[in-house]
Amino acid sequence: MKASKQSVARAVDQPDREVRFYLFHGPDEAQSRALGARLVEALGASRFLVAAGAVKSDPAALADEAGAMSLFGGARVLWIEPAGDDIAAGVEALLEAPAAESATVAIAGSLRKTSTLLKLAEGSPHALSFAAYAPEGQDAERMVIDIGRRFGLKIAPPVAARIAATCGNDQAIVSQELQKLALYVDASPHSPKELDHEAIDAVGAEAAEGDFLRLADLALSGDLAGLAEELSKLSAAGSETIPVVRSLQRRLLMLAPARAKVERGERLDAVMTSLGKSLFWKDKPVVEKMLAKWSAEDLAKVAERAGELERALMFEPGPERETLGEELLAIARAAHGRRR
Repeated sequence: MKASKQSVARAVDQPDREVRFYLFHGPDEAQSRALGARLVEALGASRFLVAAGAVKSDPAALADEAGAMSLFGGARVLWIEPAGDDIAAGVEALLEAPAAESATVAIAGSLRKTSTLLKLAEGSPHALSFAAYAPEGQDAERMVIDIGRRFGLKIAPPVAARIAATCGNDQAIVSQELQKLALYVDASPHSPKELDHEAIDAVGAEAAEGDFLRLADLALSGDLAGLAEELSKLSAAGSETIPVVRSLQRRLLMLAPARAKVERGERLDAVMTSLGKSLFWKDKPVVEKMLAKWSAEDLAKVAERAGELERALMFEPGPERETLGEELLAIARAAHGRRR
């Protein structure tokens, strides 16, 4: 069955035990992951990663795994990311199985309307699908207010708008930021507190976000020396890696359509003017430099690699700071070699 924006929150916070497969798809993968995480929390479960390739090679394995009792007795949620039509046969077997002990979550990007996986999820009473799109305007404000309520924060619309803008309307980052702010103001669901601009000024993410965006800009502008210096300042634990990658993705989302306009024949200065208030004045020279260096096609390739990097950092064990550094330096070397 297909969930709406109005029903999906209830579906993950108060899950129906008859639903055994959840498909979160659409361009806003961060929102999809956040919904999956809420489901895991609501079920009091742990996340058990399942590779899409394993489901493709042995479709019966997913139903078997979902029907098996946990070795240690705790509840599990099987988690498949990235997911696509290659797991459709496994999902079909799961939906046709007599029962399932564990729910399965699949995180997919944008799917075609003709997708076999999408049709399976929308057509079964044992499945739920939801298409996640980045919220904007009042929808973004409501998203912040709803998440804040879970942490015991009462948030007025102007404050919610500020948080949404700071976090790029990314639900996962908003949740992390609000959790930090709830600790600062000593809020909880049992003891709600008002969140105001003063608290955000004290511990908000804007300053750190600027630092993360600086790393992205150094890479995309080809400043190898500056990038190497900034990378050396990152913590060895790798706690900043995901925010850095998401800052890179947000910069790419700004650059790609602007560069496409240039390639359609618009003057670069006119394109820069059209960016208007979405671009901070001090960032204009470096953004103009990047627009001159990169083609729209190459920006799309970098965006694809950034998505792969985010998934690798989240789900694969390894030295996160080194993995991030290698990718950013590769981007910087590519930019450095361009003479535009």
